[in-house]
Amino acid sequence: MMEECLRTVNLTLMLLCLILLGTAHSIYPRIRLSHKELSQLNRTWVFEGHGAAALQPQTMLLDEGHERLYVGSKNALFSLSLDRVDAHHSEIQWSSTEYQIEECLMKGREKPECANYIKVLQQYNQTHLLVCGTGAFNPICGFVTVGNTQQDRHFALEDNSVISGRGRCPYDPNSPCTSTLSRGELYIGLYTDYWENDGALCRLNNQTYTRTERDDRQQLNEPTFVGSAVIPDNDDRDDDKVYFFFTERVVDPEGVNKAVYSRVGRVCANDQGGQRMLVNRWSSFLKTRLICSVAGPNGIDTHFDELEDVFVLNNKEKKNPEIFGLFSTTSAVFKGYAVCVYHMEDIRAAFNGQFAYRERPEHHWTPYEDRVPYPRPGSCASKVNGGGFSSSKEFPDEVLRFIRSHPVMYRPVFPQHRRPVLLQTEPGGRKLTQIAVDRVQAQDGHYHVLYIGTDDSMVLKIITIYNKDTDTMEEVLLEELQVFKVPVPIKEIIISPKRQQLYVGSEVGVAQVRLHQCDLYGSECADCCLARDPYCAWDGVTCSRFYPAGVFTKRRFRRQDIRHGNAVQLCNGLQIDNEQWQRAEERFVYGVESNSTLLECVPRSLQAKVLWFLQRGEEKHEVRGDERVIVTSHGLLFLQVRSSDAGVYVCQTVEHGYVHTLLRTTLHVLRGERVESAIHRANDGEGEKAAALCQSFTGLPPGPSVSPRVLLVPSSGPGPNSRLWYKEFLQLIGYGDAQRVEAYCERVWCSDKKRKKAKKKYAPPAGERRGKGRREENSHRAPRHTSDT
Repeated sequence: MMEECLRTVNLTLMLLCLILLGTAHSIYPRIRLSHKELSQLNRTWVFEGHGAAALQPQTMLLDEGHERLYVGSKNALFSLSLDRVDAHHSEIQWSSTEYQIEECLMKGREKPECANYIKVLQQYNQTHLLVCGTGAFNPICGFVTVGNTQQDRHFALEDNSVISGRGRCPYDPNSPCTSTLSRGELYIGLYTDYWENDGALCRLNNQTYTRTERDDRQQLNEPTFVGSAVIPDNDDRDDDKVYFFFTERVVDPEGVNKAVYSRVGRVCANDQGGQRMLVNRWSSFLKTRLICSVAGPNGIDTHFDELEDVFVLNNKEKKNPEIFGLFSTTSAVFKGYAVCVYHMEDIRAAFNGQFAYRERPEHHWTPYEDRVPYPRPGSCASKVNGGGFSSSKEFPDEVLRFIRSHPVMYRPVFPQHRRPVLLQTEPGGRKLTQIAVDRVQAQDGHYHVLYIGTDDSMVLKIITIYNKDTDTMEEVLLEELQVFKVPVPIKEIIISPKRQQLYVGSEVGVAQVRLHQCDLYGSECADCCLARDPYCAWDGVTCSRFYPAGVFTKRRFRRQDIRHGNAVQLCNGLQIDNEQWQRAEERFVYGVESNSTLLECVPRSLQAKVLWFLQRGEEKHEVRGDERVIVTSHGLLFLQVRSSDAGVYVCQTVEHGYVHTLLRTTLHVLRGERVESAIHRANDGEGEKAAALCQSFTGLPPGPSVSPRVLLVPSSGPGPNSRLWYKEFLQLIGYGDAQRVEAYCERVWCSDKKRKKAKKKYAPPAGERRGKGRREENSHRAPRHTSDT
């Protein structure tokens, strides 16, 4: 019976995997840029600190008022320019003392752990920052002055402000925590003790210290803190709520498995705790589950329960931001990631709904059906709620007892459209770590542009499009950007819509990346339209930044279609196929019979489908490939070229129904025996000279073939010292103009057998051989590509 159950479970998991893999296929970026390419395009700048030690940023804070980015790292705090993070920085060294380090080592910690890692960095007011560090497992906090204005810039730690950071900062540098500051009060989720047994949600100010109940598994059970934010419910500031996003362990009714649930918790910002019970404890703490799942067979959903990161996207109405959650699965069968979007009205509705109840820990949760005391548990002492209580200390004991025993809401929070807006299931693939979102106005509506960090230095720029008619989501991966030179996990992403910049943190430094670079897509209408980038539009001349109507009234001619990318309709009449045909790049390639030849064609867009056609006269038919001819991502590869393959090959791309002619390549096929015979005649029996000339001519290592394999078209003209024997090829090709043909041929692969034979027959004298031995050996190991052909 048990084996049968296990088989059923495994089959169900396999079905879910297949459904997910079918739903969330791997999407390719339209453009992929390496770190070097980003630097060359002046699109990114990186601050790596100074010295040999890694910067190791722990937290970052954007201060657009002072035009600075503050970075808390290991033993230091930095102030960077928002214009260029790698220029004009200020630094505060804040290391652990020798005594603190010795004490830390005596506790059994490693020396790297005993540094002071800045984990809390908040804007306390216009002139000061609140900064807290681990302090060699003895947390400390202090105030940093930053000046009043951009011109009055100070950056210094006030020594007399340094106090104990216990309850304000974790002990362990690797311990997750989240904090937000409002009206001089710090709200933080962290582990408050050395051994990390006491996870708590706390509020600290000069007078009070309020927190969740200690050792109460109903409130928090092995939490991992991810994010937090103060979000008002209405215009009454006494009714403001603080929301915490975290994951925790939940024991199932059988008491066997500890599942991971993603949670959103809520407290009143003005909560003062109770008078006789819940003293210095939250009297308003409630939590509920965040659902991010995909429907499966037989009504079984696949849940993405591990909350990796959360982003609160504010809009003009501060009461209703959109909450973006980046989730992963906890399944051992496959690894998947999803992004779900939540509306504040749905979160509020869950907290205003029924409370959850279970009689015993081994029982299932059910909705609480009995009477709920007044005022409603979880509400704030405010005018909006009747104004009958000026403080939570006046709440009846009945209310406090109820909320202490019923902190969980029965109704979970479901995402927008009841599904993820982004879904990726790639077993063995990269991990997604961080998310930031920009809301961009385009010609056909508003779009969310997602910037997702990975564990290998990449930032993915993605838009998601909901189709109301079919109730489906489309994911468009616009760009894949390698922001750091080495593959390291992205630990933080901060976005500045005002400056159109992204600030990215990893253990090796802080990178600044421009959100868009429209001219990269190309200068033609179709290229710009097919990009589907809401930041960009075709202005009649080139692909440039899109501005909403009224911003730049002179630029009325704009073409943009984010939802469909319909270049056929949008650019109709602007680019005629015949004109494209005439403007397509032309190349000439020479292949040697029975050898391999590559006709290269790499489209700008990785999402485009490449088609090859062979044209002879007026007729044109598609090259589909077989065991001898392979269509690759780099071009058309002939494993063994034949004389019948000669002709004009046309490389076209198809993207969203738009056909673009990129390249016309004329392939000439040379007979292998005639090429080899020409080389022998040209060298006039001088074998060693032939090998030397051949090597200097090719600049490539010896190949296994017995004849020259490929002649490719160079982009530059002939070298000044062209070899005389090279003119034999002119007779084979049939051109009388030697200079023109020299510009066509770049390299020939000579046989290894011929080299060895020539070297043995024409060996130099012993003395000369000893002098040249090392030089010849090196030349064979690492041949140079010479231009004197």
